[in-house]
Amino acid sequence: MFKTFLIACITFLLVPVANADTPQSFSFTGSGFGHGVGMSQMGARAHALAGESATAILNYYYKDIVVAPIVDTQTIRVNIGHLLKSISFLSASPDSLIQIYAGEVVGPTEVAPLATFTAKQKVSLRVDEQGNVTGPVSGKTLTVRWSGPNSVITFSQPGSAVRYRYGQIQVRVVKGAFEVTNSLSLHDEYLWGISEMSSAWPAAALEAQVIASRSYALSKIGTIKPSCDCHVYSHIADQNFVGYSKEIEPKIGPLWKAAVIRTNIDSSTSLAILANGKPIQAYYFSSSGGATQTTLDAWGQPSSYTQSVADPAGLDPKINPRFANWKASASQDLVAKAFLLPEIISLEIVSRNTAGAVTYIKGTSADGSTKLLRGDTFRSRVKIPSPYFQLAQ
Repeated sequence: MFKTFLIACITFLLVPVANADTPQSFSFTGSGFGHGVGMSQMGARAHALAGESATAILNYYYKDIVVAPIVDTQTIRVNIGHLLKSISFLSASPDSLIQIYAGEVVGPTEVAPLATFTAKQKVSLRVDEQGNVTGPVSGKTLTVRWSGPNSVITFSQPGSAVRYRYGQIQVRVVKGAFEVTNSLSLHDEYLWGISEMSSAWPAAALEAQVIASRSYALSKIGTIKPSCDCHVYSHIADQNFVGYSKEIEPKIGPLWKAAVIRTNIDSSTSLAILANGKPIQAYYFSSSGGATQTTLDAWGQPSSYTQSVADPAGLDPKINPRFANWKASASQDLVAKAFLLPEIISLEIVSRNTAGAVTYIKGTSADGSTKLLRGDTFRSRVKIPSPYFQLAQ
C-alpha cells in the first residue's frame, strides 16, 4: 500500500501543472492590414478618387523610380499547386481536348501525346511516397495542354478547383509530391489573372496595381526555384493569381483586363516601375496604420525605392471600413510557437519606427527566458492584421 501511495505521489509531481499566471490568450488592437511596405492599396484608391494618375500614385509610394516602358515578352512560370499528392484536370468546354505529353514541351511540337482526353473526361493523377505516379498517364514530368474554341481547363486539388485558359500546365514530381505550374505570357495573360484589388475600384488605382504587379513579376523572372519549379507562387507568398476567374467576374471582370491593356505600350513592351533601369520588387499591401514603412523598418533589409510616407486612408473608416480599427487575439500556443518558447507569460513592445509600426516585440517565458521578434514577423506568425498594433489590456 505504501509503495502504491509513493508511486502515486511521484506521478503527481511529474505531471506538468499549468501556471496560473500564464495567459491563455493575448489581445491586440490596431489599424491596417498587411506588412505596410510599398504601395498602400487603400491609399492608391484614395489618391485615384482624388483624381491622381497611376504614375502619380506610384511616385508617391516609391522613391527614386521612374514609370517607363520595358520589354515584358517573357514566359512566367506560376506555381498553382504545391506539395500535392492528388490532382485532376477537366475541360467542360464543348469540342475541347486535353493532351498530356511526356516531359516538358516548349513551343510547337510534333511529338505525339501520351494520351488525349475529350470534353468532360476527368484526368486524375496520384503520387506515392516513392514518387511513382498512377493514373491514365505516368511520368516524373508531364506537360498538359488544352485546345478547342475558347477552351478552359479546370485544375483541381484537395480543397479547390481553379479554371485556366492561357498557356500550358507542367506537372513535376519533386520530393515525392506534385509541383504544378502554369506557364503563360507575363505581358498580358498572367496579369489578367492577378487578383489583388477589386476590379470595381477607380481606373487609376487599377492601373497602379497592374504596373506594380508587373514590376514585381519582372523582378522574379530570372530564376526557377527548384522547391516549387516556379518563378512565383500563385498566392500571397508572391501575388494572388486566380487564372481565368479574375477576368470573368460578373460585370467588373472586363474592367481589370482593360486596365492591364491600358498599361501595355505595344505587343512587346509595357509600363513598369524602374530603379536604376531595372524593375523593382514592387511591394504592396492593403492598408497601413497611418504611414507606410520601409523594407529596413519592416524586415531589416534596406532598399533604395521604399520609403515612409503618410497614408491616412488606412485610418479612414469610409475608405477602410474593416481595418481602420481592429481587435484581434492570439492563443497562448500560437504566441509561444511564434517565439519558439515553451510558454509566454508577458509581451512587451520594445520599439516602434517612425511609421508607427512595431519594430520589435519581446516575449518572456515563465523561466525568465526572453526573445525578440520583428513586428512584422510577429504579425505573420500570430496571424493578426498588421504590425501597427498595441497590446490590449
